[in-house]
Amino acid sequence: MPLKKLTQRAGVNRENTRYTNENGYYESEKIRFRQGTPEKIGGWQRVSSATFLGVCRSLWNWVTLGSQNLLGIGTNLKFYIQAQTDAGYYDITPLRVTPAATLGNNPFSTVYVSNIVTVTDTAGGYLNGDFVTFSGATTVGGLNLNGEYQISTVGAAVNTYTITAASNATSSAVGGGASVVAAYQINVGAATAVPFSGWGAGGWSTGTWGVGTTSTAALRLWSQANFGEDLLFAIFGGGIYIHKGSVALTTRGVLVSSLAGANYVPSIQNLILVSDASRFVFAFGCNDYGLTAQDPMLIRWSNQEDYLEWYPAATNQAGSVRLSHGSKIVSVLQTRQEILVWTDSTIYSLQYAGPPVVWGSQLLGDNISIASPNAAALASGVAYWMGVDKFYKYDGSVRTLRCDLRQYIYNDINLAEASQFFATTNEGFNEVWFFYCSLTGPNGTNTVTNPNVIVDRYVIYNYFENNGEGVWAYGKMQRSAWLDSGLRNYPMAATYTNNIVYHEYGVDDNETATPLPIYAKISTTEFDIDDGDRFGFVRRILPDLNFTGSTIDNPQVTLTLTPMQNSGSGYNNPQSVGGDSSALITRSATVPIEAFTGQVFIRVRGRQMILTMESNQLGCAWQMGSHRLDIKQDGGRGNT
Repeated sequence: MPLKKLTQRAGVNRENTRYTNENGYYESEKIRFRQGTPEKIGGWQRVSSATFLGVCRSLWNWVTLGSQNLLGIGTNLKFYIQAQTDAGYYDITPLRVTPAATLGNNPFSTVYVSNIVTVTDTAGGYLNGDFVTFSGATTVGGLNLNGEYQISTVGAAVNTYTITAASNATSSAVGGGASVVAAYQINVGAATAVPFSGWGAGGWSTGTWGVGTTSTAALRLWSQANFGEDLLFAIFGGGIYIHKGSVALTTRGVLVSSLAGANYVPSIQNLILVSDASRFVFAFGCNDYGLTAQDPMLIRWSNQEDYLEWYPAATNQAGSVRLSHGSKIVSVLQTRQEILVWTDSTIYSLQYAGPPVVWGSQLLGDNISIASPNAAALASGVAYWMGVDKFYKYDGSVRTLRCDLRQYIYNDINLAEASQFFATTNEGFNEVWFFYCSLTGPNGTNTVTNPNVIVDRYVIYNYFENNGEGVWAYGKMQRSAWLDSGLRNYPMAATYTNNIVYHEYGVDDNETATPLPIYAKISTTEFDIDDGDRFGFVRRILPDLNFTGSTIDNPQVTLTLTPMQNSGSGYNNPQSVGGDSSALITRSATVPIEAFTGQVFIRVRGRQMILTMESNQLGCAWQMGSHRLDIKQDGGRGNT
């Protein structure tokens, strides 16, 4: 019988029907393309068994003058530093008020056999979920309450709240003494974009009088940048903090504006960045000089080589510019020769011009969009970003990025949670990854009504494959942040199990203490004999693949042929003709050649067929080549 060689085009395409996209791929899961063929992606390994609190939205890697390789981790609850040589996460979350205040006399109230303790503090300013550390307290109700706690319930009078002690009180009592110091950390933020309604929600003059409308509270986002060995970090809608590289890792960050010599440092901003050109610190969407109100279109920068001086003078290069197109600055990205700034409708370029202008702005494109502050990434000198309805690239000019998965992505996307979306790179494989929230969610539940929406989908754009035209793949993965840093050996990502993992590390899922297999799959589009006017009968498959990188002696994959009577008619049931439609392909030797199952016998009959290759085994890695089918014509148009 003649053999039919299946050679497919690289990339997954769902812009057309499964039949129209002939000789291509239509479905994927945990695969990438290399040299035109699909392979399983690499595994991941947790950095340590330690965990952090909250959902991580920001990662930043740098090295101090003392050669400490550090990772900044910003979550909705805390800010941490992790050292490469250390298993723990150091909590450096800044304090909301410094110095910490002494509470009134006997601020604690306990209840017999209850671990709920009421705290009185008339100063206010605390919110549900905030963290506070007590010191100087005497024992009350049998409890020593010195230490850190998370506020659970703020009283209606806004002068009391409750905490949960480690054990139950032995009596009902009021006490603690007159020397209790309460150190409140900065208010916590939301883990997702939280919808709310009523008067004051939404824009001015929207909604019905007396009722109001609906709006969404921003989730907690951070931006980070290095100023030498010092780390500058900032909350979206908050202040700018610093952690100096010369201090202990346990030292909390402090407001830059609180340092000696600080002059007109922005008190509120949405994003920060340190320029490579002459080291200016930028604040985007910040308050103007001498004002407290936030201007979402204002850009300010510090004096050259000085993060303390922000007021323009003849003797320095501090300054500002207000962009004119759009209503707010959404994202920023530093490239080799310019700083890209996205508003909600345009993209600008900032370039260093020297005094007196210092930094000049140029409009690069109008009527464009960007999904979130973290939705842009720079790869090989080109900026790629995810918009609210398509993808873009900037390589000197702004262009739409051809996407073979546009319908698949935007027909199942939760744009209400767009602030969670992020883009990143995996430069070792010439890839840009875009992570987003689907409408259906990781478990098939509609995320519009689910308050715990997470990032559960990704798409990969490989800009090198297909002669530089790029190819796409997609899949499911739950990650909240990603950093492709050249300072560590592997890309790093934040998980929803509150830890950091190294990606492209091994071949399995080692997010926890128990290794799990990674399910990987690739499916072709429909193929047929000639133009599908005749049935084809396949009795065997001659597989072509390798198991390079596998860590077990007998890795295996499953090949499945799915037949159809006609394109669009649905799959045949049963799929096989008195035999099997699936077969295991197993490596039978590791040396001296990559030997595996040479042929498998099946019995499948149909006008169109789909070939699927998948694996779900510990220690298995694979790359697929060009399988061959032993196929013959089996009837003509009249056959049913």
